[in-house]
Amino acid sequence: MISSLRGRVLHLDAESAIVEVGGVGFSVAVPASVARSLHVGDETTLHTALIVREDALSLFGFAERDELTVFHHLLSVSGVGPKSALGVLSSLSVDQIAHAVADEDDAPFRRVSGIGPKTAKLIVVQLAGKLHVTSATSRPTAGSAAGDIAGQVVAALTALGWNERTSVEAVTLVLDAATDADRRSVPVLLKLALAQLGPARQERAGV
Repeated sequence: MISSLRGRVLHLDAESAIVEVGGVGFSVAVPASVARSLHVGDETTLHTALIVREDALSLFGFAERDELTVFHHLLSVSGVGPKSALGVLSSLSVDQIAHAVADEDDAPFRRVSGIGPKTAKLIVVQLAGKLHVTSATSRPTAGSAAGDIAGQVVAALTALGWNERTSVEAVTLVLDAATDADRRSVPVLLKLALAQLGPARQERAGV
């Protein structure tokens, strides 16, 4: 695993850099903010993730460790691949991402190229409670509570036999339509999610 690179920048474009380390040039996909901050000839250190696919080995590099951490969190979301995750980090800072998740606001993610409305909602639901909000203007307690409740409902659905992806999608749809009061109640959200999944399957689950 290549977890970091330190070397001289040989080439730059809007989405990647070639960094020479020990006489070897590594092509690294980087967020737009990193590409803008570097110049050919600079010495740089990048925190990297190596993505292994059947037909390619791809390196993704970030100036800060917390960007790499958020990148990995984004990859854990259903429907988000490395390029989409990089697109999110090119469009939004780590704090902006954390704020959007804490505020249950999927609008910033919908504005990212390659992220559709459904995936944007999944990002908010699946990352709830996982990101640290540093700004004093944030609402971390409310966001974390909502994330904990959504997670409990997803866990209940998976315990009843639905797979995680189906459970997350159902909870996402329910949260989008629920009132503020309903969003604070695990039993209410579970009931709504079961209704969303269908009465026949609800009966088979014994609920």
